[in-house]
Amino acid sequence: MASPPSHTLQLFFTFSFFLTLTLTLAQKQSYIIRVQNDFKPSVFSDVEHWYSSTLSTLRYDSLKSSDHEDHKEDFIHVYKTVFHGFSAKLTAQEAQQLVNYDGVLSVLPDRLRQLHTTRSPHFMGLDSPFTMSNLVTESDSGSNVVIGVLDTGIWPERSSFHDQGMGPIPSFWKGECTEGENFTKANCNKKIIGARYFTSGYLAKIGSMNSSADIKSARDTEGHGTHTASTAAGRAVGDASFLGFAKGVAVGIAPKARIAAYKVCWKRGCMDSDILAGFDKAVEDGVNIISISIGGSAVPYNLDPIAIGSFGAMEKGVFVSASAGNEGPRSMSVTNVAPWITTVGASTIDRRFPADLVLGNGKKITGSSIYRGDRLHDINHFQHLPLIYGGNASVGLRNGARHSSSFSSAACMPDSLDKELVRGKIVVCDRGGTPRVSKGEIVKDAGGVGVVVANVFPMGEGLVADAHLIPGLGVTESSGNLIRDYINSNANPTATMTFYETQVGIKPAPVVASFSSRGPSAESTFVLKPDVIAPGVNILAAWPDGVAPTELSSDQRHTQFNIASGTSMSCPHVSGLAALLKGAHPYWSPAMIRSALMTTAYTQDQQGNALLDETSYNISTTTDMGAGHVDPEKAVDPGLVYDITTDDYLNFLCASNYSGRDIKQITKRSAKCRGKHDHKPWNMNYPAISVVIYTTQLQEPAIVQVTRTVTHVGEAPSTYTLSVTNPKGVNITVTPTSMNFREKGEKQSYVVRIKAEKRTVTSLNSVIEVGKLDWSNGKQHVVSPLVVVWKQVL
Repeated sequence: MASPPSHTLQLFFTFSFFLTLTLTLAQKQSYIIRVQNDFKPSVFSDVEHWYSSTLSTLRYDSLKSSDHEDHKEDFIHVYKTVFHGFSAKLTAQEAQQLVNYDGVLSVLPDRLRQLHTTRSPHFMGLDSPFTMSNLVTESDSGSNVVIGVLDTGIWPERSSFHDQGMGPIPSFWKGECTEGENFTKANCNKKIIGARYFTSGYLAKIGSMNSSADIKSARDTEGHGTHTASTAAGRAVGDASFLGFAKGVAVGIAPKARIAAYKVCWKRGCMDSDILAGFDKAVEDGVNIISISIGGSAVPYNLDPIAIGSFGAMEKGVFVSASAGNEGPRSMSVTNVAPWITTVGASTIDRRFPADLVLGNGKKITGSSIYRGDRLHDINHFQHLPLIYGGNASVGLRNGARHSSSFSSAACMPDSLDKELVRGKIVVCDRGGTPRVSKGEIVKDAGGVGVVVANVFPMGEGLVADAHLIPGLGVTESSGNLIRDYINSNANPTATMTFYETQVGIKPAPVVASFSSRGPSAESTFVLKPDVIAPGVNILAAWPDGVAPTELSSDQRHTQFNIASGTSMSCPHVSGLAALLKGAHPYWSPAMIRSALMTTAYTQDQQGNALLDETSYNISTTTDMGAGHVDPEKAVDPGLVYDITTDDYLNFLCASNYSGRDIKQITKRSAKCRGKHDHKPWNMNYPAISVVIYTTQLQEPAIVQVTRTVTHVGEAPSTYTLSVTNPKGVNITVTPTSMNFREKGEKQSYVVRIKAEKRTVTSLNSVIEVGKLDWSNGKQHVVSPLVVVWKQVL
């Protein structure tokens, strides 16, 4: 196959998880109002008229009108038989005022009774009876927000995209449903409100389109776009599963947000020109959120069309979330690192799909699999079968010879296995070289009856579940070493496999996924990347017809949902969450939304222990997880936020030594960077603080001064005091240490003085220490990681 275009689609998948948030005073939510059974206001002919007039009175000051048409749509039900009263959408302030009205007995939040979903609501702690759930139910809170998904298109017939109960398409929407092959305007509805496809760059690269592989329309023939779209904003679908695994209700993060699909990726990849065209049209159409699970290697911002397109989107108030990449645990592998993009890494949840490999010596090794088919003892009528390492089954090797294994047979590459050595055996294959699921296909073609895919360095202990075509499972790096040792120390090694159903309640959880790309950013150490992590391992979401779950040509299985893993699906989790936050706070900028996500993120698991790195199960760091794991419950009411203007970004680019020409390529603005030495890259108003200490000529402690400005977004006056955790070898002082806010929207600044001791750093290496600032009013904690990096000047 020819090399893919410069930006290749990263098939980063995740899990569809339900979120719960609390509305602000200005955001409407549903309430149930009970009135006295015998209440009959004399000035009105009937109680319904009174209900209507009551809402008019409540809103008179803001509406400047008592016109009933302004609030008719807010009525939900009128109750007359078993309950006297009505339900309606009110702001929190209106609900509080209504409590004092004559005849009103109570005003109750309209709480959600949740279905048994595919696990994430329980994992996130969002199914508590004390939790307000309006933003994540089938409510109107997200229905005025449009998520543009730049991906492989969409399969519109999936139940995840039905529009039952949805209101009119937002009036600001200017997009269209572009017709094409096997896709008409009828495929759009009030859920999928836009669909476009972009082929020009792709066709220019490959010459012509293979009609058997690609459909020239917004229809998805790969699966990735359908999976990401339904993760971000899929409707609730009952009795969902993949081959019986992960049973429950599949639902996206913002189930009533609108979806606009922009097909920019095709069978062989995604061209930069098509990606940029997708950004251009999405912003023109009026999307509020852009979700993009596409990436490549990190390059300067002015050479990165995703960075350029997302800057233009940010200027128009559009929030952009992007996948961090699947190149972990390698350091500095994170991609989509522009500071105006929210970069999302991946984490696990407390669910797994276990399978055991039982060795002939009785040793049980637990791995992971979503294999559903004939079991080994059903195929061969024996409990244990011969076990062989692929590296010992290279073509040309016979009689169990112990020669140095070639990479190709060790990794079970095509045509690398000797059929005489493999026939009737379970084959252990090193991970890498070919897709994990294809190794089972290769083993089967060689006559093998089972496959074990073993992690190798540096993949570590992270596991994802695969839908193998023959009995198969994946095992960790340490388990792979144990299995190979057993094979090499026994004349007749044997094993069998046992497969189990879905297990939940796994601890510890969450942990940082081993494949999730790591920081620091290769482009700027002064910008913490990734920003946050979100669920991205073994995620159930919608899948197209006619696309095999493994995408192998020999896989004839069909399913409406698929389970897969990667930062591709942690990204749409955050896209959906951003849509809910935008619905709750329509006037928040993209930077304010990201700030709320970062400063409320958590760094401890459900047992209160530090989040771990799945690779080694050591404590995770900021370069692994950024600010931490998103916490939707807290993000809706963060207390303080760090906003960033376009001019702030321009100053950052100047301070980062981008030329005026470079900056114009990114921003379309002329920037002469006058007084650029007055601007420091660490002074961009980011929710995290990252500074660099250059050690070449450091004779005494270095001092760096950083300024930050926060905006009060709470409804009530509040005083915040500071708690500081110093990085090792660093002394932090902050002025002031207390801030008193009198009104919403008020801004205040503080100065951080960072005094770092001298450190010895070898060439091309660096030392990173992390602390934090925690501003708290007793209820909310606004936490900023503080990263100090010692490095030598190159």
